[in-house]
Amino acid sequence: MNSSFLKSGHTPTLFAAFLYFDLSFMVWVLLGPLAVQIAQDLQLTAAQKGLMVATPVLAGALLRMVMGILVDHLKPKMTGLIGQMIVIVALLIAWYFGIRSYTQVLILGLALGVAGASFAVALPLASRWYPPEHQGKALGIAGAGNSGTVFAALFAPSLAVAYGWSNVFGIAAIPLIVALVIYVWLAKDSPECPPAKPLTDYLKVLRDKDAWWFMFFYSVTFGGFVGLASSLTIYFNDQYGLSPVTAGYLTAACVFAGSLVRPVGGFVADRVGGIKSLSLMYMLAAGFLALVSFGMREVWMGLLLFVGAMLALGMGNGAVFQLVPQRFRREIGVMAGLVGMAGGIGGFYLASSLGYSRQLSGSYQAGLLIFAALAMVALVGLTSVKKRWRTTWGASNMTTAKV
Repeated sequence: MNSSFLKSGHTPTLFAAFLYFDLSFMVWVLLGPLAVQIAQDLQLTAAQKGLMVATPVLAGALLRMVMGILVDHLKPKMTGLIGQMIVIVALLIAWYFGIRSYTQVLILGLALGVAGASFAVALPLASRWYPPEHQGKALGIAGAGNSGTVFAALFAPSLAVAYGWSNVFGIAAIPLIVALVIYVWLAKDSPECPPAKPLTDYLKVLRDKDAWWFMFFYSVTFGGFVGLASSLTIYFNDQYGLSPVTAGYLTAACVFAGSLVRPVGGFVADRVGGIKSLSLMYMLAAGFLALVSFGMREVWMGLLLFVGAMLALGMGNGAVFQLVPQRFRREIGVMAGLVGMAGGIGGFYLASSLGYSRQLSGSYQAGLLIFAALAMVALVGLTSVKKRWRTTWGASNMTTAKV
């Protein structure tokens, strides 16, 4: 990381955006690592388990659009403050009163969706401080908050064994409160925040076909990442008979891989261009998911393939958000909401489809193969638009960044 990058923006805000995003993502996927214990106590079917872990993902997806609009009206810092307060209160209520039914756990999942919507706040909060040539780095670092999902997979199952899964909600609220204090202290809105627009103006961006392309591209990269992060504990438990704690450790390894390389994906995209980087990531992700769909005999083989898929998807996340600010810099708030919403919807589809695939066919193969096919469709779509992008808004006379 060179000195020009450090001097070009506001490092305390970048750190605050990362921390807020990181711990929000930790609780966003919290039901996934706890799913085995919750399902045992509430007697849930495979489809219900899939829907339970997918509900926060869908709620987070839909709320990202709302948070994106609030970012432009209230500015990122205030929007993030409101979101963090809602999540903390929801966790404390779940801890104090307990969760005793499938309906109640779904309601909690809806509330945890607010944490998933932090994406639409953290990225504009960081992005608006940095020039175009450093967008991949800045959003890669802020977006590395995906790593919060590692903490959920790593610690939640063990804490549930030691203290009961209901108490994990109260324990999770503690680091969120600490992060809130740090966020209030360090985060600062950029002086370049654009003025708020009428709500009707936010729909105008949907008339641009590039917005839809970015939404689709991210629904595959981020959708694959968060869908697997929410489901792999269940997968390793069902497929290989591993304990919830051991399955959580393996899930944490996969999620850590995908989270760690998101900034790398941004750096690589800055260096070689987002289109070239993203194209390679789609090919790799499709290949790994297709292979693992056949059900590896040994757990270590399945683990390696999922790690490979998560590495590709994580780098793809960074590449997409190297491109988005180049095309929609003035609309980055609403675009972060729209693209993030699409990513969450992709995650909801994958997590829920794996549950239904397991219940209907006794195997996860159909769900994994269909998502691998979606990655190839995304590759075809990216190939179809790259010439136009490189000769219009991505031309060398239009931007200093590589596209």
